[in-house]
Parts: sequence; structure tokens; C-alpha cells
Amino acid sequence: MVRASVFSQETGGHAWEMAFRDPPASVRPHVREYCGYTEATPAALRRHEFPVPRVVAIFEIGPPLRLIDLGNQSRVTSYQAGFAAGMGDVTSLTEHDGFQQGMEVKFTPIGARLFFDLPMAELANQVVGLDEVLGQAGRNICARLREAPDWDARFDLLDDFIAGRIARARARTQPCAWAMDRIEQSGGQLDVGALARELGYSQKHLISLFRDQVGLPPKLVARLFRFDRVMQHVRSGAPVSWAEIAADCGYYDQAHLIRDVRRFTGTTPTGARALVGDLALLPAA
Repeated sequence: MVRASVFSQETGGHAWEMAFRDPPASVRPHVREYCGYTEATPAALRRHEFPVPRVVAIFEIGPPLRLIDLGNQSRVTSYQAGFAAGMGDVTSLTEHDGFQQGMEVKFTPIGARLFFDLPMAELANQVVGLDEVLGQAGRNICARLREAPDWDARFDLLDDFIAGRIARARARTQPCAWAMDRIEQSGGQLDVGALARELGYSQKHLISLFRDQVGLPPKLVARLFRFDRVMQHVRSGAPVSWAEIAADCGYYDQAHLIRDVRRFTGTTPTGARALVGDLALLPAA
């Protein structure tokens, strides 16, 4: 049996443990990553979460994270059984009081369409409690995860839970899944008109299909994949200039990259880099 890989570290009173395990073959096309986490900090901790071309589900084991409205930080929400965050194009803010523990699943949008069995337009740019979209099953799985003795037992529970829901789904997703794969493989550099022609669809029909099964129109999805590649460069710590990153990720020029980063994060590339940690020594932009 494949066992979870567990990593831990403690520095200056900040302790964390992360567990990873590949999803089983039955759900691998629909789940990009499983992760279990425990974090303890000396004081409350806030994080900016940048948009990603995935649908994220958080299954709370410890105290629930607080989600803070960046536009009005007095508006704070939490979900005892965890939450689902649909694909979106805005940065979010999370906070905990010094301890958090849970499981994170990053679904492909098509995987989320099958798992949640609802149009992804209903989750786009939204955060919704798992019990709202999964009902009692959402509360039950979180309770079982809390009672499980270790990370492998928790991954086993999620394997069965996710595989069962996807197997029961009835949505016809093959054309949209193919289109998403083409966009992802191109790093977001695929022309949407050409993509529609390859499928034999009009652009209007392709946009309608994406709103149901992805949540966002294909052109915006492509921009998110490009932006995500930029953030991967930043997190890698590789000493590459912003101009080189812009060229590698398919932007017209550095100014084009700056506009997209500001659009998705509300700050400059250098400001965004600071929010994900001091991971790269890039010249200011």
C-alpha cells in the first residue's frame, strides 16, 4: 500500500507538518493534489491566497479557518465542516488563531463538477460551506477525518469518498475536459477561437459549456493558467528576471505580465512575491 509522505519543521515557534499522497487511479484525472496539514504559530496568522486554475476543497479537522473579505475586512466567515472555493480571479485572505489542521483537495474544474454535482458557475468566485453543497455527507466526512488515527487513514477515507461521488456523477464532461487539458498543456497560450473550431463548437457554445463545467469563460481560464505559471516561478526561488518570466509564460512583454498580476492580486509582481514569502531575488517590477 502506498503510504503518505510526511514532512515537518519547526522554526522560531512556528511548527508545521504536511502530508502528501497520490490520489488513486480512479480519481487521478480529476484531482491534482491531496494534502494534509497541521500548523502551530505563536500568534494569529493571515495569508493571502492567490487565484489558481483549480477548485479547492478544505476539510476541517481542527478549528475552522476564518475567511476575510479583502474589500471589507470586518466581514469574516468560517465553516465548521470546511468549505469549497470555486475558480475565481480575485485574491482571498485567510486567518487562524495559532493552530490549524485539515485536508486540502485541489480538484480540476471538471473533477469538481462531477464531485459536487452542480454547475460550476454556482461556485465561481464563491466560497461555500461543504455542508451546503454536500449536505450531511459533508459533515460526516469531516467528523470521520477527525476520528481517524493518522494521515494514511484520512487519505483512505478521502479516496473512497471522492471516488464514490465521481462514479455516481452523470454530467457529460468529456468535451470540456479535453478543452481544459489543451489549455493547461499550452500554459494558457491557446487561442480560444481555434479551440472552439477544434471541438466543432461556436465560441458562444464553448463559453456556455465552460460556465457550467468550469465556472469561468475559457479566455479567463487561460489567463489564470498563465498567472499560475508566474507564481510557480516565484515560489521556486529561481533567479530569473520578470522580463524572462513574462516571455516564458506567454506574455507579450513585462508590462503585460504586470497588468495581469495586478489584476489577480491587487499588487505588483514584487508585492505579490513578498506575500508568498521571500522566495526569489528578482529585480523590482
